[in-house]
Amino acid sequence: MIAALSICAYFADMVYLRSFIFNSLFHLMTAMIVVLLLPLLLMPSVVVRIVARCWGWMTAKLLLIAGVRHRIWGDMALDQQVIYAAKHQSAWETIVLVGCLRMPVTVMKRELLFLPLIGLFFLRAGCIAVDRAGGMRALRELRKAAVRHWRHGRSLLIFPQGTRVEPGISHGYEVGVFALYDATGLPVVPVALNSGHVWPRNSWTKRPGIVDVQFLSPIAPGLSRKAFMAELEKQIEAGMAAIDSPYKQQRR
Repeated sequence: MIAALSICAYFADMVYLRSFIFNSLFHLMTAMIVVLLLPLLLMPSVVVRIVARCWGWMTAKLLLIAGVRHRIWGDMALDQQVIYAAKHQSAWETIVLVGCLRMPVTVMKRELLFLPLIGLFFLRAGCIAVDRAGGMRALRELRKAAVRHWRHGRSLLIFPQGTRVEPGISHGYEVGVFALYDATGLPVVPVALNSGHVWPRNSWTKRPGIVDVQFLSPIAPGLSRKAFMAELEKQIEAGMAAIDSPYKQQRR
């Protein structure tokens, strides 16, 4: 028993140490990118998107220090213009996944634009900032912005639950994703992922493990709001049940 406890304590210490190294390097890297590359804000937005994609790639490499890697399943539809509707559990998908998807237009909460300096990069990259308290006015602005980017040939990424949701917690799906679907006529690719198990929300610790990302069957245009929302939730939650099972078994 004492030997087992000693082993557990050792691995716990290693998790904290590896998390400390990752966090230190990640924040240093991010600060250097934001400060040193600030003049790039004067360049075309595509340059800023390339920088953001490199940021995601470097973050994925740094996460290996903490024992975190990812694997992707299914068709990412990179050769098509689509709307990605992804589960949102941590910062991982806003940094690494966005880079994997070749920088779609990301729908984010407006508060992120007020982050010092980095908010300017979000704005210059073309992110759609939503006032979550704006009601119908915010939905109309979301539709207009989505159509503008659709006409420029860009795919979009939205987190349909509207916020980060911890693994195992139930949370409703918001109508913003349907606003994009209805306004653009693009197919929607549901995305299930379990990043919250290794990069917990509001946690300093990064836990060793694999982020599984599953791209599910596209939802064709033309469905009613009720049918679309039901199909989207059904696909994502079924995908979540499959990729969450290894972590549930570990907790038993």
